[in-house]
Amino acid sequence: MSSSSELPIQRNEGSSRRRFLQASSATLAGLAMMPRGLFGSASSSNEAETVIGELYGSLTEGQRNTICFAINDPVRVRVNPNWHVTKPLIGSDFYNDKQKAMIDEIVRKVTSEEGHKKLMQQLDEDDGGIGAYSLAIFGNPSRGESGKDPFECLITGRHLTLRADGNSIENMAFGGPIVYGHGEESSAQDNLFYHQTVQVNKVFGALDAKQAEKALLNQPPAETNVKVQGKGGSFPGLAVSEMTADQKDLVKETLQKLLSPYRDQDSSEVMAIIDAAGGLDLLRFAFYQQGGLGQDRIWDMWRIEGPSFVCHFRGAPHVHAYLHIAGPSHVG
Repeated sequence: MSSSSELPIQRNEGSSRRRFLQASSATLAGLAMMPRGLFGSASSSNEAETVIGELYGSLTEGQRNTICFAINDPVRVRVNPNWHVTKPLIGSDFYNDKQKAMIDEIVRKVTSEEGHKKLMQQLDEDDGGIGAYSLAIFGNPSRGESGKDPFECLITGRHLTLRADGNSIENMAFGGPIVYGHGEESSAQDNLFYHQTVQVNKVFGALDAKQAEKALLNQPPAETNVKVQGKGGSFPGLAVSEMTADQKDLVKETLQKLLSPYRDQDSSEVMAIIDAAGGLDLLRFAFYQQGGLGQDRIWDMWRIEGPSFVCHFRGAPHVHAYLHIAGPSHVG
């Protein structure tokens, strides 16, 4: 397998690139509209990992040398809101039509119906569609599906790090930190993920004065600082253990909203890892005055963190958001 390189996104607004993005997005859109099962068992499976295994099996030697890496390659767990894990773009002729359809199916299967719709809109508005994003496979998914080896499929690009590991990487939800966002800057309300800020601020709005004083801080940490700290960590903000029953119900509702874009098996793994680390009571909510938009006291910068869980949301000037959930063996 090849040695990976970290490739920053190159912004190019020239007419040739626009034509490429339009063409590649149209191709993928057409493939997405084809009947499920047209390309064999991959499309009829209920598991993204089955499709990943079939995609891996379809790769030529040249393709594998370009986009396949060892599971312990450090680039696998990189955290960045704008990057390409490999050079070939999904919409390019590096992939054949069947492989592009498999990639489209993988994205569908790792997201909920609502999440997929929102993701497709974000990818289209941020960089012309999924054709402008890139993919890598770590480990061997054909062995991973039988439980022998960990593996992961990673899709990256502007405002996206999307992962699928079939729970093969133990005690690490999604297989590593994920990133999402949206480049809309005309107003916070126009951002696709503003509803998450509204939901999290319901928690803040339910706090009494003393609780709000603990929860509202001045300056957030660096947005990409999302390493899990374990039980010995230092976490900012107000602990859920200090909240009332009604406030805790809002916390549960908030976590459900944050996880709703993703498939059930990943959401369930997140909650299992949180429970194993001590439960919701050990999470803390922090809201930051720096970076807030307007004087509405709806805080656009916020963070939820505990021994095994980090969600960092930067809402201004546009959304960069990070989720990292992992057990004690992945601390640091």
